[in-house]
Amino acid sequence: MKGIFGYDSPVMGALTAIGDCICLSVLWLVFSLPVVTIGASTTALYSAAYHSVRKKEGGLWRLFWGPFKENLKRSTILWAFVFLVLAILTVDVFALRGMSIAGKPFGRLYTVGLVLWCLGVTWAVYVAAYAARFNGRVLEVLKFAGMLMVLHPIRMLGVMAPLLAGIALTLLVPFMALIGPAAVFVIVSFTMEKVFRLHMRPEDLAKETAAPPAEDEEEDDDDGQ
Repeated sequence: MKGIFGYDSPVMGALTAIGDCICLSVLWLVFSLPVVTIGASTTALYSAAYHSVRKKEGGLWRLFWGPFKENLKRSTILWAFVFLVLAILTVDVFALRGMSIAGKPFGRLYTVGLVLWCLGVTWAVYVAAYAARFNGRVLEVLKFAGMLMVLHPIRMLGVMAPLLAGIALTLLVPFMALIGPAAVFVIVSFTMEKVFRLHMRPEDLAKETAAPPAEDEEEDDDDGQ
């Protein structure tokens, strides 16, 4: 029993990750309530999901609040564009669905509209992830997020699948909203980071793959000073 529930055991690791995802999802929901801050909140969610839950690089609050504060202005502008695109696609989907039910000719485009909506939601995740990991002006982030989707269509499906599964599961079981957002971003980060590494400069990639100094080593350095 001690081995199963030991600090470094897979069971405790899974329970800790679940608890972290719940905390992060709640933070995301709370900081998204003003609506205008949903962009910064989503960017911070990806950053914390990657750096804290996956990489274990620090506390949840610090790795959420820091990116939220730093990206507030840029992410707010970014998500004004993203929201506009998603709003248009959503209206189109409902309109085409109504036409499809009514048997109108344009109703045949309902499937096309639904596919475009799925691509739009996936693009929004790419925007959040790119903004969380890299600097860049608003139009650059929007452009590069779309380019990464086009350049890596198979990996794009690897982002879309868990995202849509998370949305569907949350609609069926609303309670999943307390864990789903962060859990989806943790899963998505495995694919997103592979895509990012394909386009990172060698020096930046070296910094990413370099192991952080151990705490004991840092303490020894401090004592030496």
